[in-house]
Amino acid sequence: MQYNVKVDAFEGPLDLLLHLINRYEIDIYDIPVAQITEQYLLYVRAMQELQLDVASEYLVIAATLLAIKSKMLLPKQEDELLDDELSMDYEEDPREELIMRLIEYKKFKEAATQLQEREEDRSQLFSKPPMVMDVSAVEVEEDKNASLNVSLYDMLAAFQKLMKRKKLQKPLQTKVARQEISIEQRMSDIMTELRSFTGRRSFYDLFPFKEREAIVVTFLAILELMKQNLVQVEQEGNFDEIYLQASESA
Repeated sequence: MQYNVKVDAFEGPLDLLLHLINRYEIDIYDIPVAQITEQYLLYVRAMQELQLDVASEYLVIAATLLAIKSKMLLPKQEDELLDDELSMDYEEDPREELIMRLIEYKKFKEAATQLQEREEDRSQLFSKPPMVMDVSAVEVEEDKNASLNVSLYDMLAAFQKLMKRKKLQKPLQTKVARQEISIEQRMSDIMTELRSFTGRRSFYDLFPFKEREAIVVTFLAILELMKQNLVQVEQEGNFDEIYLQASESA
């Protein structure tokens, strides 16, 4: 089975790098290239395994990270050591160009967020005719916004952990009857399970399968349910377990 899905919510490779820097609480001016490269490639491989349409920009940044990592690992020649001691303050850092790009991207992203907040504040200044306020609807909307604290990058991280678990639990020999299932059918099954379950449901509990195709379909079904606001996804902190429950409006 082939799944060609494009997720528009991914803002680009620099956004992914900033996510990793924030997630691991890294100083943007002193990026540990080896660690960031390893984590970045894990995300890209997860996206490729899910057969998401990975833009070429992600691969360009991956190549850039690998090139920087190689330069920083190369041993220096003996005749360069003396010069380095004399001009240590002027040594060119191979990370500098990427760091500057990240800083500029972060500035524009923060500015865009501020402009969006101002636009939302300004929209409140328009006068509107009297209308009956549905308090229950407002509460549902507030709860919905409060629960959207899980990004797609967090979901990819959970998917990586899930695949590792499935590989460890995989028996040495097994015979599985191939049964194809559509994303729409899996979405319906997940919603039925969430509605019949009291409280939140663990992300990993929604993957009773061991077949890769079924796991991928389930993950894509969850992403689609998130996109349609049919489920609420919560995570109390970085690296914590992810929980889902059906939205009250679903």
